[in-house]
Amino acid sequence: MTTLFIRYPAKASVDSGAAQTCPFALVGDGGNLLQQGASPLGNIGDMVASARRVVLLLAAPDTTLLRVKAPPLSAARLKAALPALVEEQVLGDPADCVLAATAEDAEGLRTVAVVQRAWLEVLVKALLAQGAHAVSVVPSQLCLPFQPGAVSATLLQGDAGYDLVMRQSQFEGLGLTLPAQPQAALHTLRALAGEQPVTLYLPSSHMAQFSPLAADVPHLTLEEDHWAHWVASSRSAGLDLAPALGASGAAARAWQRWRWPLRIAVLALLVNVIGLNIEWMRLKNEAKVVNQSMTQTFKSVYPKEPLIAAPMDQMSRNIRLAKANSGQTGADEFVTISAGFGEALGALPRRDIIATLEYKDHALLVKVKPNTVDAAAVGQLRSALAGRKLELQEPTPGSWKIVPAAGGKS
Repeated sequence: MTTLFIRYPAKASVDSGAAQTCPFALVGDGGNLLQQGASPLGNIGDMVASARRVVLLLAAPDTTLLRVKAPPLSAARLKAALPALVEEQVLGDPADCVLAATAEDAEGLRTVAVVQRAWLEVLVKALLAQGAHAVSVVPSQLCLPFQPGAVSATLLQGDAGYDLVMRQSQFEGLGLTLPAQPQAALHTLRALAGEQPVTLYLPSSHMAQFSPLAADVPHLTLEEDHWAHWVASSRSAGLDLAPALGASGAAARAWQRWRWPLRIAVLALLVNVIGLNIEWMRLKNEAKVVNQSMTQTFKSVYPKEPLIAAPMDQMSRNIRLAKANSGQTGADEFVTISAGFGEALGALPRRDIIATLEYKDHALLVKVKPNTVDAAAVGQLRSALAGRKLELQEPTPGSWKIVPAAGGKS
């Protein structure tokens, strides 16, 4: 899985009409740099679509960071309160801006990022149109290395000049678009940083040009810029403007990938439901035919007897009655079971072991007097009952259930 980081140039540079190139870096989950370069946004659509997440490093001149004090509020209430908290510090209507706040620091202050909504929507929609699965938007000034007591800065070469990016503390930073004049850019940086030492990160191709000029600027150190700085710092920035825009709906776009699989699944479910209903109707008709056939058979055998139960049950009952009338008894009837039990009981040394005797649900229920039989006697009784096609079950100690053995019912 990969993450694509893109640094988009400032809006002022875009408005100038110059051709826009975006530095980008494709990074693996372990932080390893897989690919880097610079290209117009429209030419990296394949990487945008293949990456698990796209992180847009928004140009610092397009993002204002404000420090405000807010009362303890839930996330939903804080979101509703942000426009009122920044209203006095924002030119124009806060409703036309995207607002996102950091967590509260030790001083009870929050940093609120303010971005023009229309501009951010253009950028995020451009990424979504190229197939981005999830989009995060982080202010560039919070993606520079954080150095307590010092200022981190960079000069990004654009098509219309330099974008000066500064990080003054963990959640403070600013950005300016400057003419492509190196010496003037360095003096502007020194003036904005005040008395704090400054570390200026520059591409290796700019080091030779800026090194002689930086020697004349006090407390200014030049360091070579690498994508590793931006990637590591963006992960701890603590701000993401995409959810405030509603662009976390990029996840909603991911659902479009499942559109056809879901349609196929619904179609398969519909086919199965229809098939089950057809099979149920077929079985119902078969059951109706079988029941009619059984009814006709019963009436042909007992033409004068009304059918008051299921044909099979009533015919079974009639057969049992007929056997009883002719002197035959079923294997699960009281007479048969009790006679077999009485004969088997004769095999025991003593016969005065029965406390109660009950016939229920085609079974003989026997309760034995305490301390009258042992395990050997029970085993002997089981053997005697088995010879008479009966089975002894003992649900609880001292309680026997005598039933016909499996296969012994008639």
